[in-house]
Amino acid sequence: MRTRQVVAVILISAATSLSSMWAYNKFQKKEVYNYQSEAGKVPSNYAGYFDSSNGGANAPVDFTQAAAAAIPATVHITTKSTSTASNNLPKKNPFSDLFGFDMDDFFNDRSRSMPQMASGSGVIISEDGYIVSNNHVIDGADDINVTLSNKKSFKAKLVAADPSTDLALLKVDAKALPFILYGSFEDVKIGQWVLAVGYPLNLNTTVTAGIISAKGRTLDINRRQSRAPIESFIQTDAAVNPGNSGGPLISTDGKLIGINSAIASPTGSYAGYSFTIPVNIVKKVVADLMKFGTVQRAYLGIQYAPDNLSEEIRKEQGIKDGEGVYVMDVPKDGAAATAGLRKGDFIVKLGENVVTSGADMVGQIATYRPGDKVKVTYRRDGKDYTTDVLLRNSGGTTDIVKSSVYDKLGADFETLSKKEAADLGIKGGVVVKSLKDNSLMERSRIQEGFIITRVNGNEVKTVEEFRKAIETASGSVKLEGVFPGYEGVYTYPLRLNPGE
Repeated sequence: MRTRQVVAVILISAATSLSSMWAYNKFQKKEVYNYQSEAGKVPSNYAGYFDSSNGGANAPVDFTQAAAAAIPATVHITTKSTSTASNNLPKKNPFSDLFGFDMDDFFNDRSRSMPQMASGSGVIISEDGYIVSNNHVIDGADDINVTLSNKKSFKAKLVAADPSTDLALLKVDAKALPFILYGSFEDVKIGQWVLAVGYPLNLNTTVTAGIISAKGRTLDINRRQSRAPIESFIQTDAAVNPGNSGGPLISTDGKLIGINSAIASPTGSYAGYSFTIPVNIVKKVVADLMKFGTVQRAYLGIQYAPDNLSEEIRKEQGIKDGEGVYVMDVPKDGAAATAGLRKGDFIVKLGENVVTSGADMVGQIATYRPGDKVKVTYRRDGKDYTTDVLLRNSGGTTDIVKSSVYDKLGADFETLSKKEAADLGIKGGVVVKSLKDNSLMERSRIQEGFIITRVNGNEVKTVEEFRKAIETASGSVKLEGVFPGYEGVYTYPLRLNPGE
């Protein structure tokens, strides 16, 4: 009797199980996946789940093709620069007259050269060897070398740089190089997947993934290298570390959407967020550097309220609340004033693009040149108006601004007066009045107050003669001159084209 009961229970259980499986398969239309893995390992396909019932909308994102497109076009940039342990100002040694020679020269040169090495990343944008990177990656470099992912190396030349946007354009002598295609900034959306590619921490090509977490960010970090910084960063949580600077941020279809430039970190290494120069700014700056040698900067002609002002300061300065960018002042005869904008207006659109912040507006204006017209929509007393603004350069005109080697020296000069020349016993010269930090002139170890009398052995008595001598020279030049109050002629080599 007991045996019959046991058998009956088994049969009933089996029938129930079979019925349940039949009912499940009949009414459940979703596919069921059996994930298998080696013992102790997490199944690789846990990262995503393909739901056939909705046409694959939740399919896992595949980064492999995008990475394959970007890696060959991403380069490792290494630089070498020479700094000095002390300046090269002449010094009067009390023992020099006693012994008849300079004690500093006897023991060694007053300045001790020390090579410094640095590295970063870059991205090839043309098959004939044009490369985009950050200005801070190559700033101050005497030698620039580029290594591809296949280990081929090239010596690079600095074509031009723009500290305001922290971009630099390099060139290597090569053909048929792999290059990356520009993407569209208009298609960039918050929440989309992106990849950062580069050579972080001196590692070989490294790819990291993240999402775009914000647009139009400003850190005021470019003020370190420019008095007129332009920042409208893409913010992403793709891991970026020292060495990633200058490398590409790409979309999942392998197109360039920006150049990685900075990280927000309390430690100096990745701590959650990185910041990228948008591709629309990159395209415009690179085109200008190629065509003109300098960026053609357009100005709207307004002063606007910063994005991060406290409520207290806004009240003190009479800044109203509202959408868009609050116009604090409109300089007379500027582009905006001519178009009819006034203090107290809110700029809400540029062209068809909505403006939400000052950084957003600056980023959009940075894609225009002087002479371009932009349709500006502004809000006044609750009503919207639209007008065309003819953008101008910093000089208030629409002329093209050209740059020369002389302009890149990074110094202010003045013609030595005849009286001062006579007092010094020289025929004339050019006074170095001021030097910009880390400029070509400063890196040559020249000091303010130095009077240049010769360029490559040829006399220069005026600023005009000095400019002509510099602009007709190439490579390196030799500057000779004197320091008032010190004896002797001092010589300085000046490299006009770093990286060559």
